[in-house]
Amino acid sequence: MSRIGKNPVDIPEGVNVDLAGQVVTAKGKLGELSVTLSHEVEVSREGEQIWVKPRTDELSARKMWGTSRTLINNLVAGVSEGFSRNLEIQGVGYRAQVQGKELIMQLGLSYEIRFPVPEGITIECSDQTHIFVSGADKQKVGQTASEIRGFRPPEPYKGKGIRYEGEYVFRKEGKKK
Repeated sequence: MSRIGKNPVDIPEGVNVDLAGQVVTAKGKLGELSVTLSHEVEVSREGEQIWVKPRTDELSARKMWGTSRTLINNLVAGVSEGFSRNLEIQGVGYRAQVQGKELIMQLGLSYEIRFPVPEGITIECSDQTHIFVSGADKQKVGQTASEIRGFRPPEPYKGKGIRYEGEYVFRKEGKKK
């Protein structure tokens, strides 16, 4: 039995959820998102809760049970509260700023990196060394933060690069004489 799948998804105030077959659509103050679920699960709404159950007792249906419930929960949480990732930049001369629909970063290269902000994502820079990525779609927020981090991941000797806030970088000892 799935420990995640057996729990219902609570629908908060101000969120409208529509079920049309295997398509679940959530509409809230931060926008509208939808997901198409596997045919191996059954979705039903009872009052202000959404229940997900497997159609059969096969292994693949039980695998999709918890996954489908989590996808629906991410939809509901995304349109009501949203998701965010914080990035830190460490290194001398490394900095970032937002200009219009682009994130411009100087990361120790001979050129600046211009990253276009994807649709549905908000990127803010409180100062030159902190990047705040937010949006309603959890997958898109994580993917965007990962792409930004991929331009200069933290290196193990000096720790320079872009890292997630609170990320621990294992440091190596340099050369010895």
